[in-house]
Amino acid sequence: MGFKRFATAHWQGDLKTGKGAMSTPQSGLFAEQNYSFNTRFGEEKGTNPEELLAAAHAGCFSMALGFILQNAGHVATRIDTRAEVLMETSPGPHAVGVHLTVSATVPGVSAAEFATIADTAKENCVISKALAIPVTMTATLV
Repeated sequence: MGFKRFATAHWQGDLKTGKGAMSTPQSGLFAEQNYSFNTRFGEEKGTNPEELLAAAHAGCFSMALGFILQNAGHVATRIDTRAEVLMETSPGPHAVGVHLTVSATVPGVSAAEFATIADTAKENCVISKALAIPVTMTATLV
């Protein structure tokens, strides 16, 4: 059986002076979170689509890594992932890739096995599969 997840966005005004709000009504995690040109391309407090994509990718990858490790007989005591969405501005803003940086503590796993499992998680997490841009990674076993 399938399922759906959703978030909402509202925007008003032009690109540079307009304002918007994003919400996650299903989880209630945030409601009416500010986003604008300056939260996306400047330093104004608020969120932006790329930050939310990075959070989704970091969370998805971490869970996938934990699951694949478990299936290989290893339980991670800690997985920390940072996802960076790499942007270019010319000829217009566009994502060109995502880089995952992961650090994990996994008792009993060799560095070679960890690297193979991390690569499998990178290739198979739902968000990696949904992206049409390259996804790279640096994985460190602690």
